[in-house]
Formats: sequence, C-alpha cells, structure tokens
Amino acid sequence: MSGHGFHVHGPHDHEVEHVAHHGGDPFTARLAVLTAILSTVGAIFGYMGGHTQNAALLYKNEAAIQKTAASNQWNYYQAKSNKQNLAELSITLTKGEDREKYVQEVARYKREKEEIKADAEKLEALAKEADKKSEVEMHVHGRWALATTMLQIAIALSAITLLTRKRWLLAGVYGASALGVGIGAMGYLHL
Repeated sequence: MSGHGFHVHGPHDHEVEHVAHHGGDPFTARLAVLTAILSTVGAIFGYMGGHTQNAALLYKNEAAIQKTAASNQWNYYQAKSNKQNLAELSITLTKGEDREKYVQEVARYKREKEEIKADAEKLEALAKEADKKSEVEMHVHGRWALATTMLQIAIALSAITLLTRKRWLLAGVYGASALGVGIGAMGYLHL
C-alpha cells in the first residue's frame, strides 16, 4: 500500500481479509490453532532432545577422559611395582648398607603404590559415574525424540484432516498429541 491510496493485494490477502472480517470455518480455524500449538510444543521437545543428547555426549567424553587418566595411574602403579620387584631382588643379592638402602626403597615403593592405587580407583569411580549420567541422558533423549515424533504425527494427521475434511481423523490428532505430550512429560521428569 502506498501513501496515495493505491493498494496491491498479494495472492492470499483477499482470503485472509475475508476470514478476518467475515469469520471463517471454525473447524479449520481451531485445527490451525491446534497445529500451531503442536508445532511450538514439538519445537521445544526437539530442542530438549538435542540438549539431552549433547549432555550425554559430554558425559561420555568425560568418562573417556577419566578412564584414560585411570589407565595412566595404573601404568604408573605397574612401573612402581617393577621398581619394587627390582629393589626386593637387590635385597637378596646384597649385604650391609646397600641391603638396608633397598629395604627402605621397597617400603617407599609400597607407600607410593597405595597412593597411586587410591588415585586410580577414584578416577575409575568418576568414569563410572560419568558413564551412568550419560546413560540417563540418553534415556531421556529417547523420551524427547519419541515425544517429538508423536507430535509430528499429530501435525501430519491434522493436515490430512484439513485436506480431507474427515472429522473422525481428529481422534488420531488428539490421541497422537496426548501421547506426545505425555511422553514429553516423562522426559521432563526423567522417567
């Protein structure tokens, strides 16, 4: 529309104005609103599904890092065990002051190994905890994905209902919608 009163209609403007000024088919209007609501809820569910999948991947990555650190600690533990074994062999092969030196080394290696073992076990526990969190997030991701799929089915049924004007298809729209929202609630509650 220009400032001089000249008005150009787009291809659908007349129909939109007709529905706005004269009312439209209430069935079509209600189904359009329902479809818009389902699309919005589905977008939120899709976002939550992506978020939980990313969280699961981050936890899985954290588990891998902790497992690597634990493996490094166990390798360090093994190196200390090898040194302890050599010191124990040296005790049998030596006498006097040298022997006493190796006895002290064996005691030191035993102490060091206990600390290393405790660190390695702590890292393994952290890895297991991260794996468990990843599994929980993937379970919740499955809920969000299924909820989103059910809402997409409801939207498709809604479109078919509008095109065919078969009101009995509304049962499928409502059923898929209820199922999708219910599964989404389960995802939200981490069930």
